[in-house]
Amino acid sequence: MPYSYQEWYLCTLTQRVMGKTISGFSRLSKSEKIDWIVNSYFSNASYAIGILKQYWNTDEQLQQLHDEFIENTITNYYLPLGVAPNFLINEKMYTIPMAIEESSVVAAASKAAKFWLDRGGFKAEVISTKKIGQVHFMFYGEFEALKRFFEIVKPKLITDARHITANMEKRGGGILDIELRDKTEDITGYYQLHASFETLDAMGANFINSCLEQFAQTFKSEALSFEGFNPEERQIDVVMSILSNYVPDCVVRAEVSCPVENLSENASISGEAFAKKFVQAVNIAEVEPYRAVTHNKGIMNGIDAVVLATGNDFRAIEAGVHAYASRNGKYSSLSHAEIKDGIFRFWMDIPLALGTVGGLTGLHPLVKLSLELLHQPSAKELMQIVAVAGLAQNFAALRSLTTTGIQQGHMKMHLMNILNQFGANDKEKQTLTEYFKTNTVTHGAVMEALNKLRT
Repeated sequence: MPYSYQEWYLCTLTQRVMGKTISGFSRLSKSEKIDWIVNSYFSNASYAIGILKQYWNTDEQLQQLHDEFIENTITNYYLPLGVAPNFLINEKMYTIPMAIEESSVVAAASKAAKFWLDRGGFKAEVISTKKIGQVHFMFYGEFEALKRFFEIVKPKLITDARHITANMEKRGGGILDIELRDKTEDITGYYQLHASFETLDAMGANFINSCLEQFAQTFKSEALSFEGFNPEERQIDVVMSILSNYVPDCVVRAEVSCPVENLSENASISGEAFAKKFVQAVNIAEVEPYRAVTHNKGIMNGIDAVVLATGNDFRAIEAGVHAYASRNGKYSSLSHAEIKDGIFRFWMDIPLALGTVGGLTGLHPLVKLSLELLHQPSAKELMQIVAVAGLAQNFAALRSLTTTGIQQGHMKMHLMNILNQFGANDKEKQTLTEYFKTNTVTHGAVMEALNKLRT
């Protein structure tokens, strides 16, 4: 039934009362920001302030560092930082840091690492490291004239960016190429300067964006005096200059393999039966998008956790990875599996633009600690480690799915969260952890067992 005018007015008025507005919020001090928030939005202001302040670091200098990472900071938001040991990658041992809140991720990665430790470990290689940035612009003249102009101006685009690229070039990186791309079939008058870069151990976002903005400036100014353009064509309209988080040419491969018979750990299922079922599960994810999304989410459980722990941009990684999973026109599995000549092989090619210098890597104390834990890896080595973490997570999930089922292990790991939700004390946790070693964990079962214990 539609709202009457009076009902609509009252609803709107209520929303305006509940949702306060403020001018100059960013100029307030941290304590002033908190006072306004708790007095405007919380029924118990002192309780809200207490929650916010209990997450502050007692080291004022360290807290200031965290406050200055972003804008309008009011407190810190904690995620657990765990470690997954026993990873043998390219004959080198690693303990991998993982920052994540989801139960069973660290345990699953650790279990997969232990499983493959005695079967040759993980192999990983970086296939390519090219990154992309684009200057998007509008031009409504003759394409042949634009093409001639680009061929003439291209060397100057690179030369004029030399003050930005000089240090990167000394280390072996820099601008790889610049192309003119005609996108007028998609949008009338739309063209790109499509540039590729090598940024070495830096993720390179700021470097790439600075180069692109210089390209745009040179491109526009040189067009104004190009004799091959008429007066209208000289007015090139640059829409934006920005890197792309889609990096299909910045790819790493991770894989495991062993004889099929070595896959068996117990008498309940043979190595051959397990391998066949595992391959079938991967095949399903390759053709069924509904399954592929959840399948790839499991991979990203491992990848995001390491990316976050090492101070990299997990949102950029997520966006690029899922675009890559759709590169053939249909969303599909990132990982693949096969049985050939009695050998089981499980592998994944994945785009990862990561850095070990710049950004948070030199600021956040836990990021610096995580990188030291990983033997101070180069960007290429970190790509390999992160890819392996994703593959290990995927292996662990598929192994559970095709044998015991996913809930048995996951819900046992989730048990502590449920007990904490019900306010269980240490003695109750100890008793019920023992009880659920041989009983199925569900939210209802835990509540029932806890109530029995308390009565």
